[in-house]
Amino acid sequence: MFNAMNPGSIILIALVVLLLFGGRKIPELMKGLGKGVKEFKDATNKDEEDESSGEKE
Repeated sequence: MFNAMNPGSIILIALVVLLLFGGRKIPELMKGLGKGVKEFKDATNKDEEDESSGEKE
């Protein structure tokens, strides 16, 4: 599935997102996505630290 992701398809997806949400909403969407990714990374790092120290919940 991901082997079919070429630059043309990525541009097409970006254009569809732009049409659906408009130029003003995209920064808000990216900000929310960035926060979600950061929280996910923090949670996985915390989980790894808990495992390495031997703590269990």
